[in-house]
Amino acid sequence: VRMQQGSTLILKGAVAAIGLAVLAFCAFALPAGMMSDETGAYRPILAGLYIPAIPFFIALYQTMKILGYIDKNQVFSELSIKALKVIKYCALAITLLFAAGMPYIYYVADKDDAPGVVALGLLIVFASFVIATAAAVLRRLVQSAVDIKTENDLTV
Repeated sequence: VRMQQGSTLILKGAVAAIGLAVLAFCAFALPAGMMSDETGAYRPILAGLYIPAIPFFIALYQTMKILGYIDKNQVFSELSIKALKVIKYCALAITLLFAAGMPYIYYVADKDDAPGVVALGLLIVFASFVIATAAAVLRRLVQSAVDIKTENDLTV
């Protein structure tokens, strides 16, 4: 059990570090970028990044809850299933928000001759879709394990 808690401690630290990095980005880099005179047509994109930050932080919180369930040896429970479902929906929300913004991102990047901006947007769409898919698969696996566990508990 100690090794397991050590592993989740490292994962919790990594999740917290990611959360702090994104929080710092939202608190310092985005406002500085929006205030810059050189931002131009990118200003709405920067302002719009606050919207997907909400489901991002909700998903991080749910991830921390799952790691807590692992520590308590409750990973195969309805609580984990619910947390994975929330993570899936948060990742889908991020996917849809960025996909909806891609036409404007493409327009601005094309005018500014900056294809990297489009590539970054597509990377975020793809990565969040992969996370949503992985969460859905994990949810099904945990649901199967919970069903088997419940069936075995009823057999005894």
